[in-house]
Amino acid sequence: MPDPKKVFAPIRHAMRDFAEAPVRAALRGVFTPEAVIHLSQPLGDMTGPDALYDRAFAPLLQALPDLERRDWIVMAGVDEDGKTWLGAGGHYIGTFARPWLDIAPTGHVVTMRYHEFYRFDGNKIVEMQAIWDVPEVMMQAGVWPLAPSLGREFFVPGPASQDGLAIVSDPATTARSLSLVRDMLTAMVRHPSEGGPEVMDLPRYWHPRMNWYGPAGIGTGRGIAGFRNWHQIPFLNAMPDRGQRPHLTKAHFFGEGDYVAVTGWPNMAQTVSQGGWLGIAPTGQLITLSSLDFWRVEAGLIRENWVLIDLIDAFAQLGMNPLDRMREFNKARSGFDPETGRSLI
Repeated sequence: MPDPKKVFAPIRHAMRDFAEAPVRAALRGVFTPEAVIHLSQPLGDMTGPDALYDRAFAPLLQALPDLERRDWIVMAGVDEDGKTWLGAGGHYIGTFARPWLDIAPTGHVVTMRYHEFYRFDGNKIVEMQAIWDVPEVMMQAGVWPLAPSLGREFFVPGPASQDGLAIVSDPATTARSLSLVRDMLTAMVRHPSEGGPEVMDLPRYWHPRMNWYGPAGIGTGRGIAGFRNWHQIPFLNAMPDRGQRPHLTKAHFFGEGDYVAVTGWPNMAQTVSQGGWLGIAPTGQLITLSSLDFWRVEAGLIRENWVLIDLIDAFAQLGMNPLDRMREFNKARSGFDPETGRSLI
């Protein structure tokens, strides 16, 4: 089996100093023409490397003409179905010079976190599942039109261990890491149906100085108290039936050394039956969520957890697309259509 990191390396290299010709060539060299691509909203689904470049990367490069890709985790492993995956986490960075997705440019540097997962068949990518944190860009541009985050919004760092691009892997460590994360997730779904927060036994799995790096719109929490206060309590209060519809979801877990990853499109399905999450009123509506995560284990406990959720898609399922609301503000902006709020540039 070819090393997926080596196969993926030309894409990383080409995107370090972004230009159309080398990036397009790198994508064509690694993706199959029929590769299935799932990107977070509003980019959506597409097929093949040319569509990926034309519909996703070309508009981003136009908006950020000095665009760079900066990975801080690149890991690979095999999921429970025997499929090989590579997970990459990092930031796209550049000067926000032109509108993107009708977000008005700032003229300043802007960053956007990504979690990108690639499924390999031999030496080719046949599927991509990726979330780009579009709300993070909206916040940096000062145009996030919905409720403020409970957690801390800041530039999410890479691993404190600084080994995300040079992971030391052996089968025993990988197996222990995977077991820890799976056991933690199993314990989590015991609440609230089997009892209060104590049934999750969080101190058994999480380091006391853990960082939970949530998506823009939720934010980061430090320690178990920060994780619970700024994410878990509002999330579980609003959607207590999470984890009860496995027939609607699919998750792909894989590990490498101290790192574990999961991707799924979607991998959660639950009902917004109570209030408290993201300022959303309880609608009683079933929604699906795509959550693409990385965990880092240290001394037998989870020290860091990077989480991206396609929040724009979640809001849109409830009839509240943040980009549409932003466009209402855009109608009074120079360079935007006064009827639609869309960019005229």
